[in-house]
Amino acid sequence: MKYIKAQNVLPEEVIKLIQKYVDGEFVYIPRKNGKKKAWGEICGTKESLKERNNQIYSKYKDGARVEDLSKAFYLSEQSIRRIICQEKMRFSNSLHNYL
Repeated sequence: MKYIKAQNVLPEEVIKLIQKYVDGEFVYIPRKNGKKKAWGEICGTKESLKERNNQIYSKYKDGARVEDLSKAFYLSEQSIRRIICQEKMRFSNSLHNYL
């Protein structure tokens, strides 16, 4: 989320009305219903984590140890186990839906 100057997008009378309530403060204006984006969609974080998790699961299936994956991806062993479990479930569900 980036900040924009009110005077660049709002009419002067709207700014004066807002100043009655919050003079000089930051105000968050939520998106309209139906226009919200899920976490990570805008900056690509969600997609890069999905790719990372796929790599972890793939390496695990190829025989990599949890301890080694933890060091390679700078994550705790608990996080690696959680990712492996989630990927197994996701893979199992997608296989089930395919059949």
